[in-house]
Amino acid sequence: MEKVYEFLKKCGTYYLATVEGDQPRVRPFGTVAIFEGKLYIQTGRSKNVSKQMAANPKIEICGMAGGKWIRVEATAVEDNRIEAEQHMLNEYPSLKTRYAAGDGNNQVLYLKDATATISSFTEEPEVIKF
Repeated sequence: MEKVYEFLKKCGTYYLATVEGDQPRVRPFGTVAIFEGKLYIQTGRSKNVSKQMAANPKIEICGMAGGKWIRVEATAVEDNRIEAEQHMLNEYPSLKTRYAAGDGNNQVLYLKDATATISSFTEEPEVIKF
């Protein structure tokens, strides 16, 4: 999981895919943190992505860095604890202008049953499950 975290941090921007009905939806994301041994992402409950993950928590993440790319398949699980929200805000202080722990909009989710595949054109894929 640490390797996946480091890769996503190196990407800066990665892309998160959800499903809305039968239509895939993809958007840029940039938040990733490890809290209590789990990999977390962050969004706002008022956003469509939040509603899509509530309806179908299966997501995919894709990003590229250093000539390699990563794909992560996972189930996004909401963590309503103030401590988890605050941890993410501490990792990304710029979010504090839009979100606060416990404000009802700040949403953090951890990735459950995740499979990450790191690939390149020159090496065998590396599969990491967490």
